[in-house]
Amino acid sequence: MLKEMKTLCSDVWLHPYFAQIDGRRERITSTEDRITGGKISLKDFSQAHHYFGLHKTAKGWVFREYAPNAHSIYLCGDFSDWKIEERFKLTPLGSTGQWELKLPTDAIKHEDLYHLLVQWDGGEGTRLPAYVKRVVQDESSKIFTAQVWEPKPYVWKHKAPTTSTETPLIYEAHVGMAQEKEGLGTYDEFREKILPKVIAGGYNVLQLMAIQEHPYYGSFGYHVANYFASSSRFGTPEQLKHLIDEAHAAGLQVIMDIVHSHSVKNELESLAQLDGTDYLYFHSGAKGYHTAWDSCCFDYGKTHVLHLLLSNCRFWLEEYQFDGYRFDGVTSMLYFDHGLGRDFGSYDSYFDGGIDVDAEAYLGLANKLIHTVKPAAITIAEDMSGLPGLGSPLDQGGLGFDFKLAMGTPDFWYKILKQSDSDWNVEQIWQELTNRRRDEKSVTYVECHDQAIVGSKNIIFELLDAEMYSKMDVGSQSLIIDRGIALHKMIRLVTLATGGDGYLNFMGNEFGHPEWIDFPREGNNWSYKYARRQWNLVDNDQLRYHFLNQFDQQIIGLFNQQALLKHEPQLWHVHCGDQVLAFERGDYLFIFNFSPEHSYSDYEISVHGSEFELLFSSDDVTFNGFNRLIPGQKYIVDKDCGKSTIKVYLPNRTVSVLKKNK
Repeated sequence: MLKEMKTLCSDVWLHPYFAQIDGRRERITSTEDRITGGKISLKDFSQAHHYFGLHKTAKGWVFREYAPNAHSIYLCGDFSDWKIEERFKLTPLGSTGQWELKLPTDAIKHEDLYHLLVQWDGGEGTRLPAYVKRVVQDESSKIFTAQVWEPKPYVWKHKAPTTSTETPLIYEAHVGMAQEKEGLGTYDEFREKILPKVIAGGYNVLQLMAIQEHPYYGSFGYHVANYFASSSRFGTPEQLKHLIDEAHAAGLQVIMDIVHSHSVKNELESLAQLDGTDYLYFHSGAKGYHTAWDSCCFDYGKTHVLHLLLSNCRFWLEEYQFDGYRFDGVTSMLYFDHGLGRDFGSYDSYFDGGIDVDAEAYLGLANKLIHTVKPAAITIAEDMSGLPGLGSPLDQGGLGFDFKLAMGTPDFWYKILKQSDSDWNVEQIWQELTNRRRDEKSVTYVECHDQAIVGSKNIIFELLDAEMYSKMDVGSQSLIIDRGIALHKMIRLVTLATGGDGYLNFMGNEFGHPEWIDFPREGNNWSYKYARRQWNLVDNDQLRYHFLNQFDQQIIGLFNQQALLKHEPQLWHVHCGDQVLAFERGDYLFIFNFSPEHSYSDYEISVHGSEFELLFSSDDVTFNGFNRLIPGQKYIVDKDCGKSTIKVYLPNRTVSVLKKNK
């Protein structure tokens, strides 16, 4: 067993728990055997979306639903004048809990609206199908309704990348709030206006939020109702496919947030109470309700739940050609208490019986399926608990994720920003940013969408506060702005350069987008003022935002072109008194002087090599610096008594990037 768990063996503190880790592997295997019967593959099992829901066949239309508690189901819509008609009544398929309706081709047509009327002992209700692929909202009533969607099939023009991005540089984006206008952005607008910015920025992965249909726009897409429907508020399925197609043309992989951690409790629009029970797809009673999120919790032990969720994983990869997923809310899935109130201060926290082993098995099978359907796919776990093995291979007792988010990094930065600049401990910065399991890949970040939501401040707002409203033009003089601009650049580069195997940026943060995100709601009179991105700020060369954007392009471009994240960072110098940190990654040397006051002449740094050249510095005038360093300057290594050093000038609050000449 120890040999098979080689990626986990390096952590000796895990050895007492290997029996439980091995049990995890056995449960994943036994769950797969149970749901496939040992007769079909996992890929064959994940085809529920081809069976359930509405489909047009050569002989006409066929509709199927799983609702074992129902005693009758009707299809109602434009085609029936929204009345109950016997010809639209579904037939039960024995005692399977499945219902079916077959109709001639002319019975319904493209763009017809419809819903289900489900009747059960003691009640009835209108519902939307579990596998519905198109849902639209009525502007006046705000009610979501299913829509027949059978247009001319989209013809893909470009192939998706066939090899996985080993070092993902992720641009996290929300289609609806990506535009300058105070209103909803569309898939087409994103493709035409925002996608070119992502490409120019040097990012190699585009992560799209809020794709699965959700009734409340302000949920950021995390209260999903319809798992197989792309959000119609942004456009049609074909327009989303066109966006993904164009991203593939530029060589980007496109991943999406997938929300299998919980489901919105709205009965008219989602899976909740679909057949009159609270336990069809969820746990019954209090166990099935997430008090913190006001939503329903899946029962991952049920075969039909796995049928739906695994089919959902396959659906988006094949129908929309997505290249993988960021799994949202993994911590909530894994623990019966959803990880709330736990500090995860010891390994006992992971192996104390509080793990939902059915959720573990589902995540393992999901990763196996995704990489079977699309070997180049990327899967990322949003987990704050640090569960060992989350990013380890399945056959070694892991859950098979390619990467996990380094969720502690933003917390660290917001904590250190509360300190005086002169108290910043560069040794602590190094330790915090490099503290990760080396046997599991991670994606690091300074801030994502979470840090920009109303009630919080993003990093630039923490640094500049009110000054950014009046002093961001190039003609203004402000020590607060100078400090904030300098630290914003340094924080982003030190996080990228010391971090794990990938990096993430939320749209607009690359240029220090000001203020917060506040979706339209009653409290702000349904305003879109803060649910957009102000691209005019970065496009205006009289404002300092464009300097931050140019710096981001420089560092992202360097790490992309040189694949620097493939190399482990090697520490060469750390001096807390001087607040100087120096390390190598690949053939590049990064020297940070975090001191707010002190610049150092002829500062000695230990190195490995014979000659270095200054590639660029955050102090370059191109990046709104003070131009105290000259790009192209060479540093000859002095070798004395077996010690190799270079002497450099380090202006305060700057980072210098040197390339090793061979």
